[in-house]
Amino acid sequence: MKKKLLWALALTASCLAQAQTLRIGLAEDPDVLDPTMARSFVGRIVFSSLCDKLFDLDEKLNTVPQLVTSHQWSPDNKALTMKLRSGVTFHDGEKFDAAAVKFNIERHKNMAGSNRRGELAPVTSVDVVDSMTARINLSAPFSPLLTVLADRAGMMVSPKAAQSNPTNFGTRPVCSGPFKFSERVAQDRIVLERYADYWDKSKIHFDKIIYLPIVDATVRLANLRSGQLDLIERVAPSDVASIKKDKKLALSRITELGYQGITINTRKTADGKNPLAQDRRIREAFELSLDRAGIVQVAMDGEAAPGNQWVAPDNNFYAKNVPIPKRDIPRAKALLKEAGVTNPSFTLMTPTTSDAQRVAQVVQSMAKEAGFDVKIQSTEFATSLNLADKGQFDAYVLAWSGRADPDGNLFSFYGCKQPLNYSGECNPLWDDLLNRSRNTLDTAGRIKVFATLAAEAAKEIPIVYLYHRNWLWAYNQKLTGFKPIPDGLLRVQGLKM
Repeated sequence: MKKKLLWALALTASCLAQAQTLRIGLAEDPDVLDPTMARSFVGRIVFSSLCDKLFDLDEKLNTVPQLVTSHQWSPDNKALTMKLRSGVTFHDGEKFDAAAVKFNIERHKNMAGSNRRGELAPVTSVDVVDSMTARINLSAPFSPLLTVLADRAGMMVSPKAAQSNPTNFGTRPVCSGPFKFSERVAQDRIVLERYADYWDKSKIHFDKIIYLPIVDATVRLANLRSGQLDLIERVAPSDVASIKKDKKLALSRITELGYQGITINTRKTADGKNPLAQDRRIREAFELSLDRAGIVQVAMDGEAAPGNQWVAPDNNFYAKNVPIPKRDIPRAKALLKEAGVTNPSFTLMTPTTSDAQRVAQVVQSMAKEAGFDVKIQSTEFATSLNLADKGQFDAYVLAWSGRADPDGNLFSFYGCKQPLNYSGECNPLWDDLLNRSRNTLDTAGRIKVFATLAAEAAKEIPIVYLYHRNWLWAYNQKLTGFKPIPDGLLRVQGLKM
């Protein structure tokens, strides 16, 4: 009897030791947890644990299989046939198959309010070749398709769950990732529990993940140091030195694919009150009032690369014909005089995150020297996105996390009536260039198209690009298996305490 009791106690202790929770500090509270509707970067971090995709990205940004085991292009590059992974189930026990792929792609394309619509615009139909083979048909060759399917447009949700809860699916999402949804308390926590039937379960070493939105980077770090968190994203650059000295913590960094910029409401709403929308010379004056290198040093402690386009200057697709403009206060003042305005005033909406706040304050100070009166409007992130959707802003400090293909940084922002086109610009020439960049399969040809588009965008300036951040992660040094990838997302496969 005594031996049995000791054995039971040992087994209980062993189970408790193995039952581990990973606590992650996020810089914002994600928006809706529905991959068709979602827009926020932090939402993508949560989705990495919740929703597997058809493809994924590795450290070198190569597309690698996830729910697809192999794929083949048609000779005319207008159809992609995919063999699907067998033995995969959704969190409600439903089987993942070609019919599920067809349902999800069509949902992304056709659901009202979908933010994946632009990403999948060239897709005309999806065929169920057999139960484990799906074919995506295109209206024309589409260079970015694999990278598009390595993000939210490639995430698969349970058709049964989505159909049974069409309006509120995002409140209780059902996917096929390593963790399943448990609960969410807005602005407080998102809890995911390990999915016992995950197809790649040998790489999962936690029983629960708790995501905690903590806007203040200093507070996030304090929680990490106290042991309340195991890992935090978007460390404040000013904290890097102290983290390096802390023997209990580890730091990882990698340059992002996206950008930090200021989106200007040029045509989203024409109320005549926004001076930046009235004359492109005022927008050029605003841009010339800014010192990008100075912003990087003051707001980011050097943890970013200055830039003026949707990709960083060291990217192969960077348009060298449109270099970074230097700060020129005399020229900025002259442009304002030409435009017939003095001391133009506008409101700069910014999320409440620490880095966005610093950027807004530095921009406010710099622009003042050229005569601009910039008023800062601090807004909770999800609310700021909703205001941007409605065009209820003058200018908006908006960070875009970026995509492996430049198209992901461009099409939805510059295409006519696309879901992330917050500036409201609609230019048939731009649409033509965007479509040509998608239909051109050779890199050299695409570089030429992007060069033309960069020159066109520089004339209108709907977005003032500022810099490209370093993704900064800090975590308990006992946590192993962390792999920094330029998309800034956290893959939980292989993570172990």
